[in-house]
Amino acid sequence: MPKIVNHEERRGEVVAAARRIILRDGIEAATTRAIAKEAGYSNGVLTHYFADKDEILLSALEASHRRIADRLREKLSGRTGLAALRELLLDNVPLDGERAGETGLEVGFWGRCLTSPALLEVQRREAAELRYVVTSLLRSAAEAGEIRTNEDPEDVAERLLALVDGLSVHRLLYPANVTAERLERLLLREIDRLRGG
Repeated sequence: MPKIVNHEERRGEVVAAARRIILRDGIEAATTRAIAKEAGYSNGVLTHYFADKDEILLSALEASHRRIADRLREKLSGRTGLAALRELLLDNVPLDGERAGETGLEVGFWGRCLTSPALLEVQRREAAELRYVVTSLLRSAAEAGEIRTNEDPEDVAERLLALVDGLSVHRLLYPANVTAERLERLLLREIDRLRGG
């Protein structure tokens, strides 16, 4: 009797293997051979589920973004305005091992995105979604009187997201200078400025 294979489960195993390699060894180490070995399959098996390495990497990036989005939905449940914005921004910086890994994975993809139109499209689409949420939370906070600013909320959102990206990279590169405590303090200070504080 032929073995019944759950194709979605096997794809998920390959994506999880790629993610583990990227988190542990960096995106350059995520070769098809390494991914197959990590997943416990032959290289040939990968071709049944993915067109090429970029499709595997794209799936790993999307899976990482889904994990983050799921975590954020739980953290933001019942929160609005400035409280939700604070949680969202703090969740997007590497304050612990899990988020440091996610940030490393994300940063690892940035360079590759510049040469892969498919990865760049996903990166831009998902960054636009995050920007939309941040802008919406800023508008909500302004309407509730929680912040005082004459700036365009889209400009404020862009500044906050650039701060998140910059501080995140500095935390990964210069952890002795940008400790988790300092990173959190700098980010919260920027949020406090929005209150007029």
